[in-house]
Amino acid sequence: MNVPLRLRPLVLAASVALTFAGAACASDTAPTAPAVQPSNPQLASPAIEKRVNDLLARMTLEEKIGQLVQYGASGGADTKAGETAIALNPETQAHVDALALARKGELGSMLNVTGAARTKAFQEAALKSRLRIPLLFGADIIHGYRTIYPVPLGLSATWDPQLVQDLSHMSAQEATTAGVKWFYSPMVDISRDARWGRSTEGAGEDPYLGAAIARAYIRGYQGKDLAAADSVAASVKHFAAYGAAEAGREYNTTDMSDVRLRQVYLPPYKAAVEEGAATMMSSFNALNGVPATANTYLMTDILREEWGFDGFVVSDFTAVMELTHHGIALDAATATQKALQAGVEVDMMSHYYDTQIPALLKEGKLSMATVDEAVRRVLRVKFALGLFEHPYSTSPEVTAAVDEHRPLVRRAAEESFVLLKNGGQATQAVLPLAPGLKKLALIGPLADDASEMQGAWGGAQHVPDVVTLRRGLAARMKAQGGELLFAHGTDVESDSESGFDEALKVATQADVVVMALGESSRMSGEAGSRAHLNLPGNQQALLERVVATGKPVVLLVFSGRPLVLDWADKHVPAIMAVWFPGTEAGNAVANVLFGDVAPSGKLTMSFPRAVGQEPLYYNQFPTGRPPGDADLTRPPGRDTAFISRYIDVANDALYPFGHGLSYTSFGYTDVQVSRAKVPVAEANRADATNVVSVTATVTNTGSRAATEVAQLYVRNLGASVEQPVRSLQGFQRVALKPGESKRVTFQLGFAELSFWNARSQQVVEPTQYTVWVGGSSTANQQASFIITP
Repeated sequence: MNVPLRLRPLVLAASVALTFAGAACASDTAPTAPAVQPSNPQLASPAIEKRVNDLLARMTLEEKIGQLVQYGASGGADTKAGETAIALNPETQAHVDALALARKGELGSMLNVTGAARTKAFQEAALKSRLRIPLLFGADIIHGYRTIYPVPLGLSATWDPQLVQDLSHMSAQEATTAGVKWFYSPMVDISRDARWGRSTEGAGEDPYLGAAIARAYIRGYQGKDLAAADSVAASVKHFAAYGAAEAGREYNTTDMSDVRLRQVYLPPYKAAVEEGAATMMSSFNALNGVPATANTYLMTDILREEWGFDGFVVSDFTAVMELTHHGIALDAATATQKALQAGVEVDMMSHYYDTQIPALLKEGKLSMATVDEAVRRVLRVKFALGLFEHPYSTSPEVTAAVDEHRPLVRRAAEESFVLLKNGGQATQAVLPLAPGLKKLALIGPLADDASEMQGAWGGAQHVPDVVTLRRGLAARMKAQGGELLFAHGTDVESDSESGFDEALKVATQADVVVMALGESSRMSGEAGSRAHLNLPGNQQALLERVVATGKPVVLLVFSGRPLVLDWADKHVPAIMAVWFPGTEAGNAVANVLFGDVAPSGKLTMSFPRAVGQEPLYYNQFPTGRPPGDADLTRPPGRDTAFISRYIDVANDALYPFGHGLSYTSFGYTDVQVSRAKVPVAEANRADATNVVSVTATVTNTGSRAATEVAQLYVRNLGASVEQPVRSLQGFQRVALKPGESKRVTFQLGFAELSFWNARSQQVVEPTQYTVWVGGSSTANQQASFIITP
């Protein structure tokens, strides 16, 4: 679709538009953009709009502004005393009585206030106000409320959108009983730099997979009817490109071309909006010099005008106030003006909108139409959620993990585990563990820590509900007549070796050793950026000592990001990424280690050989001096010095995107395309969904039943703008019995074949396409076709 020149980055307007020349001009190939449709028919319904306009006409300025501010209680609501202090601004530490604000109708929403009694107390106060406008309670429910499932990065490794949808709905079912009707989730930021701590909250490095998972979250949270008792409004975050923060450093700036923004970073957000997401959250970072919270290009031009978004945008925590730190506002009034005019309707915790809007209106620096439009969008969501009819939850409150939900979260954990290595040229496979195993050693700081199993943003976790590894493996060993030996070994970030001797003693007594090592949950997530991606503390030293005993070792890696495991890959026979698995951690690990379930997880972020490779991702652009078939594990020679390479480490990932082993093996054959040639006019229709079919045969060539994730990758050669060396454009989970084969089919349409050209147009051009189908981003079974003029 066309983007007006005034809305594009200066470099595009000033130079690219004048100098563009390619195989096919954009004006010749760009499809006609369809009329913008409402993103969510529920929000855009005439019935709701009539109610919104009627209510808006009766509101005072103070009541309108109240809908645009959000506070978080610092204490529980006391229905007897009737008062709760809430912090308004971390700089001034000003406080106010939340219940009093609610009673006056000057409080629109609350942050991380949960619990049926607590939310009811605030809601009752709001319903005593003149217009009885209910509050909206939002919370950071990221991967479960009481029954916790794997952190989002781990969950994305399932490549199972239906499972994501089911889990999301489960968390909504639990949290709505506590009065929560708004989730600050999903986080759909593309993350290509493992140093960034918030990688744990997203779906990894790929826009196609990220978009599919984003849609699943929205379907699960919001359901078919926002007003349903067990539906919540999603808040898609962080808009936009927060995952590209420079150097992977939290809150850092982002700078990129419009082409990269649209082709890589925006697709998951757009998918969520198309699925009907009710709200969005602005990001902390600046994009091309303009902080997202004051970025009209993002919030209005793209989100509203191009995508037809009808919901509202909430700032991230104090992000409106932080516009002064960014240096684009000298005072609170200017920050408020810029944020609200850009399209950020709700000010989370800055205490700027409620204090600054009246004077801005009086001075003519802000129009009442802008304020009314912001309030209208907030009211739409409240009406669509049915809050006016059902302001309280009527279901019994969920206060602990739900037994009926445990099988689902256990299955999620099992599917999320990625078997990175299992034997090799010099060693036999260690996994699955033999059913007759007599003595199993479990060693490591994460072996018996219930709280750590839940990871960052662990919801309203109830730690006693968690099944630790020690508990799960002890039960399994006892059931089969064996014994589990345990040693803590060391702490996650410790330098003390006081526990090493006990760990080595346990290891020497066992038949097999399982090492539970990795990060602590606080080391990933917000404010969890790391410059080093090795095992923290002295865990590496402990691992090396245990491996030196000569016992077979299985390394379980707990983390919210890829870690550097180069030494382990060379010396440990079996390695499995288990992320932070959630409530059923121990049972899920036991089931996979002993082969009840074959691992099927596939990486959604590349694991580096060294941190110096970051940012690292599979769908990189080519260079004029590609490495070709050069052996990059060796120092550069005469023929390999002047190519795109490192001189001290291979270019490729240790474990690439899409990688994941099983307890069987799979083969791919007979990759075919349905057509050798396709006219560009046919492929370049925005509504084209089945231009070319790609088929392949997947065979279980081993002796165990298992599930494989078949992946389709595409490369486009000859385009006016260079394209990645390959890009994921399809995937399927395929369950196969030993020796069984199945034919998989992928459809390529405009969405899969198009790209963003230098004029910020999404197009298909007359070019050549290569397709690969296989079990990872290194798939080698291929076919090709061309798009003709």
